[in-house]
Amino acid sequence: MLNVLLVEDDLDLADTVVQFLELEGIRCDHGANGMAGLQLAKEGGYQVLLLDINLPRLDGLSLCEKLRDGGDDTPVLMLTARDGLDDKLAGFKAGTDDYLVKPFALKELVVRLEALARRRSGQVRKLSCADLEMNLRDKTVSREGKILKLSPTGWRLLEALLRASPEVVSRQALEEAVWEDDIPDSNSLKVHIFHLRKAIDLPFSSPLLQTVAGHGFAIRENSVE
Repeated sequence: MLNVLLVEDDLDLADTVVQFLELEGIRCDHGANGMAGLQLAKEGGYQVLLLDINLPRLDGLSLCEKLRDGGDDTPVLMLTARDGLDDKLAGFKAGTDDYLVKPFALKELVVRLEALARRRSGQVRKLSCADLEMNLRDKTVSREGKILKLSPTGWRLLEALLRASPEVVSRQALEEAVWEDDIPDSNSLKVHIFHLRKAIDLPFSSPLLQTVAGHGFAIRENSVE
């Protein structure tokens, strides 16, 4: 079942949306202000977030920006009465994935939700695991606060691994993420993984880049047997 979060201070509208989505087989939790929405979103488990722009305590754009800065890549659909280009550009800058202008058709809402639920957001600003952080906005990688130097290929590998963390990424998926259709010889990935592990793990006490025999690689804290 699709699980979404609605953050909307118009209680009548929120009640209508929640009831309609439930009829469509979509579970919808509700937060009535920005701070409540932030707390619910951090608890996780949602495939899409529906955020009203004009919220008490914390507006929708600020809420979205806080989530993105914290590494949350859940797709965000912004609900707004503003349909001007400047307003939409501000939303995309804050990390919004899509807009739906009020008043909207509930059927259209369902279509937008289902489309967004099929992917993770590309608007996240920070990816992390334990003390390893990749800042996509500043194009920096650090561990224990120390800036690490990566090659462009190492950067793409680490980004693919962190986006999937703690799940395993297959060799094929990593090769496609780095080289797309121009995949080099079979030893290239092995060499680049070696250099990536040397950069992010060798100077530190706990390894994060794990090799999962027969499956691929993962960035995670626990060791792989």
